[in-house]
Amino acid sequence: MSDSQKLSTQAKYTIPIIIIACLFFIFGFVTWINGALIPFMKTINELTDAQSYLVASASYISFVVMALPASYILNKIGYKRGMSLGLIIMAIGALVFIPAAEARTYWVFLTGIFIQGVGMTLLQTAANPYITILGPIESGAKRIAIMGIANKTAGALGSLIFGALLLSGIDEVKEKLGTATIEEKGILLDTMADSVFLPYLVMAIVLFLLGVLIRKAPLPHVEAEEPEVTAVGKSTKTSIFQFPHLWLGVLALFVYVGAEVIAGDTIIAYGISLGFTGEEAKFFTTYTLMAMVATYALGVFLIPKYLKQKTALITSAILGIIFSICVLNTTGFTSVLFVAALGVANALVWPAIWPLTLAGLGKFTKTASALLIMAISGGAIIPPLYGRIVDANKVELLKNGMNESEALASSATISYWILIPCYALILFFAIWGHKYKSWSKK
Repeated sequence: MSDSQKLSTQAKYTIPIIIIACLFFIFGFVTWINGALIPFMKTINELTDAQSYLVASASYISFVVMALPASYILNKIGYKRGMSLGLIIMAIGALVFIPAAEARTYWVFLTGIFIQGVGMTLLQTAANPYITILGPIESGAKRIAIMGIANKTAGALGSLIFGALLLSGIDEVKEKLGTATIEEKGILLDTMADSVFLPYLVMAIVLFLLGVLIRKAPLPHVEAEEPEVTAVGKSTKTSIFQFPHLWLGVLALFVYVGAEVIAGDTIIAYGISLGFTGEEAKFFTTYTLMAMVATYALGVFLIPKYLKQKTALITSAILGIIFSICVLNTTGFTSVLFVAALGVANALVWPAIWPLTLAGLGKFTKTASALLIMAISGGAIIPPLYGRIVDANKVELLKNGMNESEALASSATISYWILIPCYALILFFAIWGHKYKSWSKK
């Protein structure tokens, strides 16, 4: 391709890429406010650690429930209308927070989060494959890295904004709860719960308007390239079950999302368990996300000209293992910083897994994308598992005579071991798994 043709192609895709980046900004904002919501929900609903991480579960379990239906919907209505519908569903989920705050009922909050997750499932099932195939597959990781910058920048902003709105004064409330009567406690918690009303009303309005506007956006129709063909021009593959690298990619994405959510959503609660105040800890999720943004920017520059997608994935997995070990073997703010450093390890995993997994799937791309979206459910399963491990370790340490604060700090730290097997599986996919294009050995 000549330089003039390359410039023409880049110009053709510039506006669609900007539009899709805006969508990634939106679901990044909505997704990463969970880091602030978890300690907030734990306080107003008086929850255990394991119960509080159901916030993440409610958001991410929707990817299991809705990914395949989302694929069916997209096949019927197309990418653009699917994105529009996803935004409107997310707006409905935001509105559910208003009655949830009035009732201060945890399951109603979880319902709103789940509905937002349904909308995000539809949005992501459309947006991720769209941006992957909106140009050459070998530069797919670069385009997704650009999306990642938008996504995680929004997440950092969302974490800061909602951290300020929801967690300011949380330490004072906790102190008052210790001496309050039952009636006073109810008033304190009700007042704190009401702080979600205005932010989620504004969010609902913005999401609805964007859902309407996206229908008018100039997004071109794109289709994936066909997989290997025979001499007579027919695909040799008739089922998604004939692509082992797809299933290994789904597994890698499953454990990756779990690890990413742990790094972003547990870090505030982890900081509080180590003795930091809510005012100090509310910034910690932003550290993780800004580490991801910086690494995404590096990926945009390096991939694919200087760094192959596979090499980026191998490096990321190795860094994830190293940083996880460092979390386990340090304390205080140093340990928090190593949790935040996982953002560096995580940043290029998603951008690399998608194109490596979707390569050569052709007509199966939308269904395969739905399976990859289902893998986001790792964020629903692995973080609560971390929470259960924290609770179990805390009980054991208390039995051994350790005081409450020390037991919580120690149990929260040692429970990060769960990240190591996650990154080991990603490393396997990066080195070997993505090469398995067929079940036969020939």
